[in-house]
Order: sequence, then structure tokens, then C-alpha cells
Amino acid sequence: MAEIDYNDEASIVTALKDQQFFVITLSPTAPRDTHSKLVQAAAKAGVPYVLPNYYGGDILNVTFGEDTMLGPIAKSQRMEIEELGMSWITVCCSFWYDYSLAGGEARFGFDFDKKTFTVYDDGNTRISASTLKQVGLAIAKILSLKELPENEGDGSLTLSSFVSNGIYVKSFAITQNEMFESVKRVTGTTDADWTITHENTQQRYQDGLAQIRSGNRVGFSKMLYARGFFPSECNDLSDKAQNKLLGLPEESLDEATNDAVNLVKVLAQRVERMAA
Repeated sequence: MAEIDYNDEASIVTALKDQQFFVITLSPTAPRDTHSKLVQAAAKAGVPYVLPNYYGGDILNVTFGEDTMLGPIAKSQRMEIEELGMSWITVCCSFWYDYSLAGGEARFGFDFDKKTFTVYDDGNTRISASTLKQVGLAIAKILSLKELPENEGDGSLTLSSFVSNGIYVKSFAITQNEMFESVKRVTGTTDADWTITHENTQQRYQDGLAQIRSGNRVGFSKMLYARGFFPSECNDLSDKAQNKLLGLPEESLDEATNDAVNLVKVLAQRVERMAA
């Protein structure tokens, strides 16, 4: 454990000395220059590999990246890493399942407190989603690999085979309706306990953009998740998922849903403590 000051580069450089791989995980609310500060410090510390703060869609899907505004930001982060002489590996995991399910109506459409469920179109668009645990396991697997092949005939998996590329991970290929069935099983509820409404994803996406342009940051999640559920181009990485290659486990949907329900309770408790 090393204590740092984001405004004191020397403290970050000291913390990163003799480290081979730097995994960056920043809150969406972190100041915009924080990522660059960390990357620059890593370069001065001599860190060869960086995993930037991007955990989302396919980095090769330029249209999706532009539509959600995340693509250009992530690309500039990767370019800075390269320009500073380091290598990057990023994580393409689509939406975090437990985090998104617990995150309110703006994400997967669920508000557990109000027992409301907003269905995007007919609720049957299939996307891929990854639990926080599965993403962590994927990164741990990459870090456990040897750096380079031992010789020309060495065909084993190495860290170098993932450099300048994405690690493609998923937990589930799932629709909103399938999420709802899992939610009802876990919470012991029925349709009658929920208020269910429908929204068009195209319109929801445009509404989110309008909120962002008016300065309402709540619109970002609305825009992002609606775009991920476009029937014509949904955020499904199933065909590229490298779960078997990485030896990742099969997961239980209901267990992941239960984790999300528990996360809702934890967040509610935090709000109560802050209000006290």
C-alpha cells in the first residue's frame, strides 16, 4: 500500500517504481486530467505496461465509440501511453452486469426502490455483460502469464500476445427480459409487484444526448445504455469473447443478480449514513 497525492507527481512515481504492470481504475467523476497524470508518472517510473481506465465496448467498433463519446477519449488515452514509450492492454467487457443492474433506471432500466422497470423496445435485444468479478479474473489471468515466448517454437499464451489489443470478456449474453426473470427469482417478486413501462431506444438515446447538451450529467448513462441496446447494433461481444482462452469460469446469472441486489442495499446504507 502506497499513499500518493495526485497533485504530487513524485509521490506517484515513487509508488510505481519497479512495477511491471499498472492497472488504472478511476471513478467517472475523477478530474479529466487524472488519467494523464498517472500515465506520465508511470512512464517516468519505467513501467512497461499500462491497462488504461477503459472497461466497456469493443475498441474496434468506431461507430459505437463515437456515438457514446467514449471512443475518442479511450483512443487518446491509448495514444498517450504509446507516445510515452509504454505498451497498453485494454478490457472490452461490455457493460458491468452487477454494477449496471444496481445502478438505477438510467442503466439497465431497473429501480429497485420504486419497483419500476423501463423496458427498451420489446426487451428482447441481446447484449453481453460482465460481472466485476469476471473482469477481475481476466486481468489476473493476463498478469499471471509469462511476458514473452521462450523461443520461436513456443506457442503458449503470453502477455505479449495481448499488447496493443483488447481482452474480450463476458459473463452473460442476455436480454432485459431475461434480467427481469432473474430479478423476480432472486427477490421473490412477480410482475404484479413492478410498474413496467416501455421506451424506444432511439428516442431514449436522443433524450440522453439532449440532457448532456443542457448540462445534465444524468443524461450520459441514459444515452450510453440506450445506445448499447440498439436492436440493429447492440453491444454484444459474445463472438469475440476469450473466456475459454483465458480459462474463465461459467457464472450463475441469479448469483450475479443477487450481488446486484445486495449492492443496492449497500449503496442505500451509505446514503443513509451520509444524511445522518
